[in-house]
Amino acid sequence: MRFVTLHCNWIEYEPKVKAIENAEKIEVKRNRVEEVLTILTTVERNDDEEIVDKAVENILEIYDMVKAKRILIYPWVHLSSDIAEPHKALSLLKKMVKKLEDKGIEVYRAPFGWYKAFNVSVKGHPLAELSRRIVKEREKKIVVRRGKKKYFIAMPNGEFNDPSEINLNQFNNEFKILVEKEALGIELKGGEKSKIIEYLNRFGFEWESYSDYGHMRMGPYASIMFDLAAEYSRMVAFNIGIPVYGVKGTAFFNLNVKPVKEHAELYGDRLYTIDTDKGSFVLRYAACHQQFSMIKDWNISYRDLPFGAFEIADSYRYEQSGESELCFRLRRFYMPDLHVFTRDEEEAKKWLLRLHNIIMDEMKKLGRNYELLINVVNPSQFERYKDFIIEICRRIGKPVLIAVYPELGLNYYWTINIEYHILDILNRPREIGTVQIDIGNAERFGITYIDENGEKKYPVIIHTAILGSLERYIYTLIDTALRMNKPLLPTWISPIQVRIIPVKNSFLKYAENIALKLSKQGYRVDIDDTERSVSRKIVDGEREWIPYIVVIGEKEVKSNILTVRIRKDNRVKEMSLADLISLLDEEIKNYPKMPLYYIPHISSRPGFLTIS
Repeated sequence: MRFVTLHCNWIEYEPKVKAIENAEKIEVKRNRVEEVLTILTTVERNDDEEIVDKAVENILEIYDMVKAKRILIYPWVHLSSDIAEPHKALSLLKKMVKKLEDKGIEVYRAPFGWYKAFNVSVKGHPLAELSRRIVKEREKKIVVRRGKKKYFIAMPNGEFNDPSEINLNQFNNEFKILVEKEALGIELKGGEKSKIIEYLNRFGFEWESYSDYGHMRMGPYASIMFDLAAEYSRMVAFNIGIPVYGVKGTAFFNLNVKPVKEHAELYGDRLYTIDTDKGSFVLRYAACHQQFSMIKDWNISYRDLPFGAFEIADSYRYEQSGESELCFRLRRFYMPDLHVFTRDEEEAKKWLLRLHNIIMDEMKKLGRNYELLINVVNPSQFERYKDFIIEICRRIGKPVLIAVYPELGLNYYWTINIEYHILDILNRPREIGTVQIDIGNAERFGITYIDENGEKKYPVIIHTAILGSLERYIYTLIDTALRMNKPLLPTWISPIQVRIIPVKNSFLKYAENIALKLSKQGYRVDIDDTERSVSRKIVDGEREWIPYIVVIGEKEVKSNILTVRIRKDNRVKEMSLADLISLLDEEIKNYPKMPLYYIPHISSRPGFLTIS
């Protein structure tokens, strides 16, 4: 179904001549409807009542946004060449009207099967003219599973236990809850709104109401946090100890291309698709398609291996709209995707362990620890990987949960996949980082290397996002901050690192001089020059979790010694500017720096940057 919506001051229409032999029987007269959302609608061949439901949902969303008073359904066959049979189209249009009326809306319908003359006055705002196409979700590929996933708890001493037959109270709470949810299917208690969402909103992470479900927008504070996380993910990826090549590419891949189609079928049921004049396309769900399509054209020798390819890939997954969660479950998100190309499975295992260590270390930097869920593709691979899994257990010094998939009858592309989970403040296991070994896609996409004997071989590929998606990494930062007595983001990713508060306007020049010197060192500094009390300015700085607040008064100007409120230590300390710079240098070494994305003087900013 396709339709165009027009938010009208008024529309007049008059049936003139029958367009089809079995046109709807009507009283021919001129009609006028005022203050109306007009829906010019074409019903297509494959439409059904499910499509009507989706169309009604979209129409209601637009109706609410433009604040129309009534709706007119106006049959208009000109939006598609793939039109439904007349009797079917009329039936579905009548159902659409009934469903809208059931919502308590005043609805009109123009006659079906007639050429009509019409005059219209369309309002001139940005939402007055919109278009939609409503299509069915792609049918999910039905896979007959021979049995269910089987779960084990692997212990560092080499034991494998059935989760239903072991006392879970011997484990830490995070691991216990992970096992209960994943292996035992125990439903988590819900209903409580997470503070994480409240603070994500405060920092400018929001849903975009003009877009599809699960699409975010980011204000200036959120934007700089995102860009810093992106740059840090790049720094981590390019420092794993092998050559890593940065690439960029498209998000659209043709489902008529055999490897793309096969990979999509193996991926599962969350494909985000779009139809164009070239055919059906899948929006990529990671950087795999682009990197594999590119690297298949490279001339690779065994001497080049291992190497990595990296892209911060805008990725798309058609999550259920009701399950979308800000910064965590999104239809569009950004994956700092690293693929490591190795000679064979044994070399891949060694590199997986190295990447595993990096992933664990990155979470330790935040004062957190991961719990592991290791997925193994089938029982035979589980037997092959048992010793490898125990090695991982020994490295982390604690148990891991294992899920062994049943035989699916599919040429699945991975053998082992590790999910790295935290437990958020609502006691929900949350997958953040990931790593897996891929033995199928090199052959599928035609990626080869020449070995020592001059023969073509297929490399084994490791997929990883060391930090997780950028949005989930930020989710983790906020979750971590909210666990502290005094919430605090790491200084390197705090939108404002230093706020300077002059006690009086007469000290503003001195404050600006301090701010300039800090800015030249690469630090994000702003000045609260508003006409408010000092105590109120300090409270606002605290609400923004600013790590360092510098108060400038007469004493500071005369002595050249700064009075600094240090959020991390919850104390006030006097220090020189050089000492403050040294402190910041120590905290932020090995992390990226970026300038302000906003005016440094708070009094000159629009209201969108007022967290308080």
